[in-house]
Amino acid sequence: MPTRKTSILIGLAAIVLGVSASLVAQNQKKEQKIFEGSLPNAPGQTLTAEVVDFPPGYKSEVHHHAGSVFAYVLRGKIRSQNSATGPARIYSQGETFFEPPGSDHLVTENPSSTEPASLLAIHIAAHGATLTRTGRAK
Repeated sequence: MPTRKTSILIGLAAIVLGVSASLVAQNQKKEQKIFEGSLPNAPGQTLTAEVVDFPPGYKSEVHHHAGSVFAYVLRGKIRSQNSATGPARIYSQGETFFEPPGSDHLVTENPSSTEPASLLAIHIAAHGATLTRTGRAK
């Protein structure tokens, strides 16, 4: 019998795959919030899950996130570099990366000129925080 946690993860995965297949547009990334909820074991913190779709060749500006971010590549490849975790690297479908609080996301891009890419981003941040801001963290 699956646990409640397993059932929730299976449900999120089904939602992610359905949403991800329909969101890629020309020259713009698309973000779709699929879950948001308070964390009872971490008062004042919210967990937010988003599917982010990147069209072929997409490149973002330097940015930073509120709190921590765990990313899981759903399809394609994502080239990423974070100020706290080392040099730029290409992550393929099924791979993950982590962005610690206070770090800068220096590179985010879809290195393919023909194939879309997408990832699941799990944010843990203070209630009401703006999850992504352009520029470097202060």
